[in-house]
Amino acid sequence: MSIASRSHPPVLGAIDPEDAKEELRSVIRAARLTRSERCRREAANAFAKVLEAMPELRDARCVAAYAARPSEPGTLPLLALLAARGVRILLPVLGTGLQRNWAPYAGDDDLQQRAPGRPPEPGTTQLGAEALHDADVIVAPALAVDTSGTRLGQGGGWYDRALENARPGTPVIAMVFAEEVYDARTRPLPRQSHDRLIDAVATPEGWRWLRTPAAA
Repeated sequence: MSIASRSHPPVLGAIDPEDAKEELRSVIRAARLTRSERCRREAANAFAKVLEAMPELRDARCVAAYAARPSEPGTLPLLALLAARGVRILLPVLGTGLQRNWAPYAGDDDLQQRAPGRPPEPGTTQLGAEALHDADVIVAPALAVDTSGTRLGQGGGWYDRALENARPGTPVIAMVFAEEVYDARTRPLPRQSHDRLIDAVATPEGWRWLRTPAAA
């Protein structure tokens, strides 16, 4: 499905990739904060409808997703739709450093923000990093993506490391707003050797494949 073309943050010059990422993160985070609460709620509902329309989500028995921070594309409507269908949902649990963990979603009331700036996390039993192997689809947060599958995350590399435990061929879908999708031919995102590519992108307006998920 097509995604509308929108304006992008300024083109970055030939600077260190990590510095370029930080410049972009700053611009995108500031832009996200300008959205009203009403716009965020409407976008969250639209994201849920878009993702529910993906055959991979419709057929999934286990989905790894995330509970969004206030400025991120909202995920609570999506989690509710998946839970209503009986889908098993895994959410990240952040440990010390880059410790990777997952725990089952047990409803919005169970979600807790354990420290300022951290995303809400489930209070259910933690399952370890290897639990991601059970996921049929992974819905990942991002600040931006480009059409080659490059994903700009929050920094720190948590998801890049976590995805090492996914089954080969499991599709990874990033959720971003439409203006955060870059054309890799003209506005490629900075990429480093440790960055894991994603397979598809969803916005409130639609979704599209960026690449074929790598099989074993």
